[in-house]
Amino acid sequence: MSINNIKQSLFKLSQFQQHTKYAIHTTAACHKSQAGRYRITPKKDFPLTYEMANPPHQIAHRKSWNSWNTSSTEGGLRTSETAVEDMFIRKFMKGTWHGLFMSEIIIKRQHNMIRIAGIVLQSISSRKMYFLIGYTEELLSFWLQCPTKLELQTVSDKKDVVFKYI
Repeated sequence: MSINNIKQSLFKLSQFQQHTKYAIHTTAACHKSQAGRYRITPKKDFPLTYEMANPPHQIAHRKSWNSWNTSSTEGGLRTSETAVEDMFIRKFMKGTWHGLFMSEIIIKRQHNMIRIAGIVLQSISSRKMYFLIGYTEELLSFWLQCPTKLELQTVSDKKDVVFKYI
């Protein structure tokens, strides 16, 4: 490569850098937070649960965290493993209890025990419900290598969980 080619490529690079520093715009409109908020529908027929009705900045004021553990504190052990396990538990529960959970899945870790809480619809027989509870507890206990306990509440109708319509 000749010196002229190097000079030309450096010139083009400098022009590119000059143009890119003006391409980023930071305005007040860009700082408007919209994550975790639901839009109001024209007919106001979209149901929200209590968890969904509270905006994200109200976590720890009006509503609680969906995962309770101490590994995310400063100096905590197994932070990434706990996050991956929580994601696995939620996906496993949604797949096993397909369409039955009416609320978010709450995961509480205390010492060596994992407790999973939520509100479930009473659309299946009690025999199937007990089977799913035992099946879920047994498999999660085996996979996660610690005792797992399900704490479920049941509702007879989907409308029992609705907090408000938007």
